[in-house]
Amino acid sequence: MELQGRLEEIRKQGLGLAAISYDPPEILAAFSRQRGITFPLLSDLGSETITRYGLLNTVAAEAVGPTANDPAVAEDVKKYVSVVGANARMVGMAFPGTFMLDRDGRVKSRFFEESYIERSTSSGILTRVGAKGMVVPGTQLSTDHVDVKTYPSEMAIAPGNRFSLVFDVIPKPRIHVYAPGASGYRIVSVTIAPQPFVRILPLQYPESEIYLFKPLNERVPVYHKPFTFVQELVLEGHPDAQAALRGKDSLTLTGTLDYQACDEKVCFNPTSIPLTWTLSLRPIIRERPAGRQ
Repeated sequence: MELQGRLEEIRKQGLGLAAISYDPPEILAAFSRQRGITFPLLSDLGSETITRYGLLNTVAAEAVGPTANDPAVAEDVKKYVSVVGANARMVGMAFPGTFMLDRDGRVKSRFFEESYIERSTSSGILTRVGAKGMVVPGTQLSTDHVDVKTYPSEMAIAPGNRFSLVFDVIPKPRIHVYAPGASGYRIVSVTIAPQPFVRILPLQYPESEIYLFKPLNERVPVYHKPFTFVQELVLEGHPDAQAALRGKDSLTLTGTLDYQACDEKVCFNPTSIPLTWTLSLRPIIRERPAGRQ
């Protein structure tokens, strides 16, 4: 259903969309009618395609077989199947993930998470592959050195969502800011204030350029053309997080954008810009196709 809400946006990126599950065709057809799904839902009866892609969730079978009472299997079930346990109807399910294919059917990108609770949103995936034209409100600001637009990959998230904060940065004329690998300078970065149930992932940077700073005759990695970097986060989806977030309608994140800028002659003092993002909270969609309760 999250994909259906982003279908037009996905198609504007020149992408098609299909979902594959182990549910029978009649169940998928009923679910599609009930929820207004307009992209193909493909039935992989017997999980043949799921198995061929190496995505079969074998933990579900282990949990209902001879190893059901093994403590290690029980722990895997909580991580890869369900915190409330597995049952025979779950045998054949896939590890959830996303493949991006080219027109010849070759896999160009793939996105998977460790825990079944965590899911990358479609907009988060598009952001990670550098899609442009995302229609998301943002905050624009300007300093003496750079113009910045920052925005979340989506405005509404649910527990378990992996999403992104995006930073489009345009250095002013003759200005550069320092990239990872620069020694002795403050590299451009973002710091998110810690808060419960929000996990901060490593910052993703684009490729930088080597700049010769003539006054010191040094070569350093910098950005002097417009660039974008992405900070990924996860809103935890485990039961404690769900309980703590229940009843709340928004999540506010605070942080700073930090950098040091120079021109051809002068290096300016490091700068730290305070930032705030507020996202709506939506509940986890728990509905499954009829017959797979």
